Amino acid sequence: MPREVGGRRDSSEGSTDSVDHRRTCLLSSCRGTGTLRGWMVLDALDPDTTHGLVYRTLISRPRAGITELAAETGITPAVLHGVLRQLAAEHVVIPLDDDRWEAHSPAQITESALDRDAARRAELRRSGVELERVFRFARRESGHYGPLEVIDDPVRILATLQRMQAGARREMRLIDRPPYFAQPPYYAAQEKTQHELMAAGLSYRTIYYESAFADTQIPDVAAMVAAGEQARTLQDPPMKLAIADDDLAMVTVQSESGPGVVSLFIRPSGLLTALSDTFETLWRLAMPISAVGVDTLDDERDRRILTLMASGATDDAIARRLTLSRRTVVRRVAALLERLGATTRFQAGVQAARRGWL
Repeated sequence: MPREVGGRRDSSEGSTDSVDHRRTCLLSSCRGTGTLRGWMVLDALDPDTTHGLVYRTLISRPRAGITELAAETGITPAVLHGVLRQLAAEHVVIPLDDDRWEAHSPAQITESALDRDAARRAELRRSGVELERVFRFARRESGHYGPLEVIDDPVRILATLQRMQAGARREMRLIDRPPYFAQPPYYAAQEKTQHELMAAGLSYRTIYYESAFADTQIPDVAAMVAAGEQARTLQDPPMKLAIADDDLAMVTVQSESGPGVVSLFIRPSGLLTALSDTFETLWRLAMPISAVGVDTLDDERDRRILTLMASGATDDAIARRLTLSRRTVVRRVAALLERLGATTRFQAGVQAARRGWL
């Protein structure tokens, strides 16, 4: 729950490295739909990833069933089902009758990924042009500009945030960071509103400034998570952001011309799509928060596996180094990727480092 969509004060500072972006977006559309579109394609072509292992096995064993795939890969049926569903969503594999699966042609999925990448590059250019117009406009005067509106009245900013929540049908996505400018009564009312909206079925996903959970003066983080909010923490998110469904967004920054704040209210546009994409990228980088705190790793063997993964070691190399069977390593790697919410070994290493596991 953000401070102006919830209320707390935080002054911690840090830095966030954008890692693995070039690799994951090389053959990716990086769409902001909540899925990792395109990333699966790159993983499917990499034999050292879980998705790549499953896809390669299906290539050599056409129409294989879950039992056969589990025996061949050493991955549990439950994890296999999740991996196969992700690959199917990217048209890398296709489900058949009797719980059997078939692989699509590698040449076909490679060409599809390259076409998608070209479309994404064109979309980024269009977004860049629109952002440049916003940049120039915002430095001339406040007001309306097509799908954009500059708001420099704090009362109107808070009222707009309330309307965004009231009108959302599926989800609010939020980045909670300074500047904070509301008064305590607003925060209490907002917390009550969010509880009611979540109880009515509205989903909240919030990225918090890194120290939010540790701050003893803001105990409601755990309470909101317990009430159903999905929360993650990031050391230094780049902006204060609210997105209602895929329809409206608001970015709030400190005013450059005085002590107040200014918000950019965005209706459907290329800029809104770019902000949605940015949120999803940050969400994948952020560390999950539970009602009892941040996830920890207690298994020393898993820690050693993660350390070797982060250094670029293959499953075979890890197995030799730790005197484990390759099947055991594959199973542990798959479980760690799932736990970390990562799709590549490098992402897993980054997430593990962010959580203090390495």
